Order: sequence, then structure tokens, then C-alpha cells
Amino acid sequence: MAATVYYLDPLPEAGSTAVLDGPEGRHAATVRRTAVGERVVLSDGRGGLADSEVTAAAKDRLELIVHTVRRVSAPTPTVTLVQALPKADRSELAVDLATEAGVDTIVPWQSSRCVARWEGPKVAKGLTRWRNAAKAAAKQSRRAIIPDITDLHRTADVVALVRDVVARGGRVAVLHESATDSLTSLPLGELSELVLVVGPEGGLSDDEVAKLADSGATPVLLGPEVLRTSTAAAVALGAIGALTDRWGHPPVA
Repeated sequence: MAATVYYLDPLPEAGSTAVLDGPEGRHAATVRRTAVGERVVLSDGRGGLADSEVTAAAKDRLELIVHTVRRVSAPTPTVTLVQALPKADRSELAVDLATEAGVDTIVPWQSSRCVARWEGPKVAKGLTRWRNAAKAAAKQSRRAIIPDITDLHRTADVVALVRDVVARGGRVAVLHESATDSLTSLPLGELSELVLVVGPEGGLSDDEVAKLADSGATPVLLGPEVLRTSTAAAVALGAIGALTDRWGHPPVA
């Protein structure tokens, strides 16, 4: 069974001792009931991993000895998800599923047909919820790299992002039910960078699709079914994992 991952930044050096306290220590010691002698993996959330052994356990903390420190790199192609804000009950689910499916970066997008509106104080609250959801899902799936959640983007920001990605040789796929090309028609195995754009429950407006396409994005059909905005990215990431070398990326052992 793979060792449980806990996040600690900065990582200690090999041969040194470490203390895991705070929310992570409480989860490890109280919720997971991690005991002396158990093996755990510490991660800084940016690819660093420290294989460690518990030497003491208290109510809200663990003490550990670090045996080895290593680093893993992000898989190729990197995948960025531009996710239109889902309804409140599915907002964090979209982040959770995409994180477990391996996304590298998530861009929250206030598209024109979003039911959810992040305005004023809601922006900071929404970003905090998404970042907490990404961290929790990364821990659940034993990821060495926690996906980055960027600041909220408006449509003009997303258009600029598309242009930048295309200019440096990446591809942008807009998942759209009326597209004629399929996701599998893209040269996924040859790419170093891919961006997925997922619209809201009400779909993308014609104006948004036109602006994205004019900037270099390709509207694509994911499959024969119409998926919810909260699940579409995870399904697409599964297809990308099977069609590229991403699933050959070494897991946390």
C-alpha cells in the first residue's frame, strides 16, 4: 500500500528530523491515527518528496525522521483547465475531480452564462475554497504537486491566455457540444502544453466561442454524451492520460 502524503513546506533534508503539526499534523495524528513506526511521505506540494518514518505521535502532531528526499517533475503535456464557474453545489466538485484526474493548473473563469457570480468579497472566498479543495484532492490522490489555482479570469483574460499559449506552440481545446472536430483529432502526443476550456451549465455563448477560436483555440467534441461542467474536465483528462505519456508519469510510491 502506498504511503500517505502530508504537506510540509519547506521540506527537511535527508537524515534530519521533522515535525508535522497544525491542520496536517492534526489530520495525521487524530483522524488517521498514524502510529510510531509507520512510513509517510512529506511533500512541499511542488514536486518535492521526503520518505519519512514516524518516531513520536501526540494528539495533534507527529515527529519524524527523514530517510530520503527526492523530486518528481510534472507530466507532459502539462494540462491547464479554464473552468467556467459552476453552480455553488458543484463548484468545488469540479476542482476535486480535475485534481484527482491530474490537472496541473486551474483557471476560474467568470463567463457570461455562469449562474455563479464571484464579485467583491466572493472572489477571495471562492479562490480560497477552490485552493482548499485542490489541496484536499491532491492529498487524497497522493499527488506530489498541488495544482495551481490562478486568480479569477474574465473573458478578455482567457482570450489573452489562449493567444499566449498558441504563440509558444501549445494547443487550446474548447469543449463544445456543437464542435465538428474531436478531442482525439488533436496531436496530443506531440504537445508539451494543452489548455482545456470548459463552459458553464448554460453553455458558452456564440460570442465567446468565436473570440476563443479567433485567438487560436480549437472547439472540440469530447464524446457522444453531453457532460456536466463539473465532470467534463475529469473525463477529458482521462482521455488525455490514455493518449499521451501522462499516465506513464511515476506515482508517489
